[in-house]
Amino acid sequence: MNILIVGGNGFLGRELVRQASTTGHAVTATFTSRAGDIPQVRWFPMDLRRSEEIARALRETRPDVVINAAYRQADWATTADGPTRLAMAASQYGSRLVHVSSDAVFSGADVHYDESADPDPITPYGAAKAAAETAIRLFAPAAVIARTSLIIGDGDSVHEALVHDLATGQRSGVLFTDAIRCPVHVTDLAGALLELSASDHAGVCHVAGSDALSRHELGLLIAARDGLDAALLPAGRLADTDTPGPLDVRLDSTRTQRLLHTTLRGAREFLRRAH
Repeated sequence: MNILIVGGNGFLGRELVRQASTTGHAVTATFTSRAGDIPQVRWFPMDLRRSEEIARALRETRPDVVINAAYRQADWATTADGPTRLAMAASQYGSRLVHVSSDAVFSGADVHYDESADPDPITPYGAAKAAAETAIRLFAPAAVIARTSLIIGDGDSVHEALVHDLATGQRSGVLFTDAIRCPVHVTDLAGALLELSASDHAGVCHVAGSDALSRHELGLLIAARDGLDAALLPAGRLADTDTPGPLDVRLDSTRTQRLLHTTLRGAREFLRRAH
């Protein structure tokens, strides 16, 4: 396939680029400020806030599939309006769209969410993601909307960096014991997205890990894997702060998992310390 990966220099984007290129796909990856350095990949400047740049990227690359892994939490123009522009352009140029969404579209009121659940966001970021989903359904009804959760790697995700900084005293803060999610490993997520790209499936998919963990429990697993002193990780409750956000959001990925060869492992498995 000829694949265009939007946000190719981000954490998930880099893994998508790596997997797609090593499995023989023709890959173009977009960036906003700095091109990546993965070989045999064409790097293309594109800003989701500019319709003309989106149109130029699709016109010049003519991708079979566009995977959108780009976002900026505090930027509605990138997170909501950008995917709308991208969906319109993908439809115009006949490209399949796979859009990465988030469990932030849910309030946590129902705790367990499968693909049929309606978004009810309570944060600006969640609202932006939900708005993007609505627009994509309108302008690209054959697209895949892949909701995911906290994305973890092998030491290089923002969540792992936070745990290291807290354990070594380089940053202040706490890990919430009441904020529960379903973390997913970046290699599993990227593999699943590429599988969905090659399928004829359309609509919402949940692509999250099989374990529901609090951020503090996740931190303890990361600390154990990396040989950090878990006793140094401060715990707290989101409910005791003024920070808005959902508490317990558990994506049920059972239906999507049945479509995939890639196993969406739980964090207790992929963070198990090797002996």
